Amino acid sequence: MALKKMHGQYVNPGNQGFQLIANSGYVDKTMLIDLLNARIGTTERLICISRPRRFGKSFAALMLSAYYDCSCDSHSLFDDKQIARCSSYLSYLNQYHVICFDVTSFISVVRRNERPLSEVPNMIVNALRKELIEQFSELKSDMSLTECLLHCAESRKRKFVFIIDEWDALIREAKNDTYTQRKYFDLLREWFKNISFTPKVIAAAYMTGILPIKKDGSQSAISDFKEFTMINPRAFGGYVGFNEEEVRAKCEENGMDFATMKYWYDGYHFKGVGSVYNPNSVMQAIENDDFDSYWTETSASESLMEYISQDYNGLTKTIAELIAGIEVPVNPKGFANDLTTFRGKDDVLTLLVHLGYLAYDSEKKTVCIPNEEIRREFQKSIREVHHDATLKRLKESDALLEATISGDEATVATLIERIHREETSPLHYNKEDSLRSVIKLAYYTYRDHYVQWEELPSGEGYADVVYLPKHDSGYPILLIELKWNKDVQTAIDQIKTKHYPEAFKGYGYEIILVGIAYDKESKKHVCKIEKMTME
Repeated sequence: MALKKMHGQYVNPGNQGFQLIANSGYVDKTMLIDLLNARIGTTERLICISRPRRFGKSFAALMLSAYYDCSCDSHSLFDDKQIARCSSYLSYLNQYHVICFDVTSFISVVRRNERPLSEVPNMIVNALRKELIEQFSELKSDMSLTECLLHCAESRKRKFVFIIDEWDALIREAKNDTYTQRKYFDLLREWFKNISFTPKVIAAAYMTGILPIKKDGSQSAISDFKEFTMINPRAFGGYVGFNEEEVRAKCEENGMDFATMKYWYDGYHFKGVGSVYNPNSVMQAIENDDFDSYWTETSASESLMEYISQDYNGLTKTIAELIAGIEVPVNPKGFANDLTTFRGKDDVLTLLVHLGYLAYDSEKKTVCIPNEEIRREFQKSIREVHHDATLKRLKESDALLEATISGDEATVATLIERIHREETSPLHYNKEDSLRSVIKLAYYTYRDHYVQWEELPSGEGYADVVYLPKHDSGYPILLIELKWNKDVQTAIDQIKTKHYPEAFKGYGYEIILVGIAYDKESKKHVCKIEKMTME
């Protein structure tokens, strides 16, 4: 019963794919293998990991395939990795048949040949069946895929590890095609929710994609999978992207500035892990010796503009708050895990978390824009949204920035007063934190030209809100101090007496001092603007 050939494209594909990765500045993520090893032979052996595009999904799939594949010897690839220190290492190394495929490769074929997406499930079945028959001499040409898998597992006394990359690509591509989705889910059920097949054939399954498993009515379509998502990655949080220690080491190794790397690509945060970075963007920045928006330029993106322009109550204001740097509360539990079923703004925000456009704080139950890379994508998209409320906000914010720089105190006071009145509930109106949020919301188009800081250590205290101009923007520094139930001059005086501008001495920028105060009873806002230069 010898194999007819050593490796297939999808069945026992060997370890060449991971060998290329391991030879290319690989950041050791092999402890993921130990997590999966611990689940083999248990009811936890079916794993679905969802994370954004360009977050290392394919690298993980190739690593797992190389480790488990019985058709090759992978000692040289793993003996010097972290997994080699684990007791499970040799017990499972090259011990299973592996089926590993990327769903997008099948979608590309049907697209290229102008065939319907509904053919993809059968294409997968036929491709796997063909390779099994080619590799295993005892299989007959008239056997079904299920029969082939059962026979191989039982006759060889060796089960299969399934590794499916971009498992949800067909759900996303056929988002309005329920027939195609149903055919695909039926195939997955046949493999992973079949009491006469699954226990006999499947040692483990690792599916990875962007979306969590689609909910089918009140039950998940393949409910036996244990899910680990951007909302709740649990034990797999350390394998979503690079952690801070890994990024710091890469920066030191390649002479890159860590603080700038953090500003551009940090922002995701998981319990027990800390900061998580977009791995593709970090490596691209190192390779090109240039910080830029690498992730948002990739072709696999769903349109951000499509989602932030949805007409749901409160979404326009929420997007403005996010762009202004304000954390926004969200309830992710109602999300249907697809690209079409939205019941309100919480579902839109939850989708943006799964796509990587927003970072979720599991303790505070809030979302925010994670880093400079994503901020730029929001800033670009928001100006393309054809939505009256959004356009009104953009014009007002642009007008406010122009009025501040030109010293038009009356216009600044009027615009701040209007936003404070319209955007703040009576319960929170007289809180200083609320006024600070109003300032951030009012200046929310600042990201075109500025970097925003709150309570920036300056001189002998902390400036409330500071807008520092981006390099070569030609814009002045804005120092904003907020007061309520006090004369507006006290805000300007505090900036001066506590020497806030001293922090920017030598930069050569013009500095605009902005004092904003309002009366608690009348709600009347007053603005005072002075200009100075620190040589």
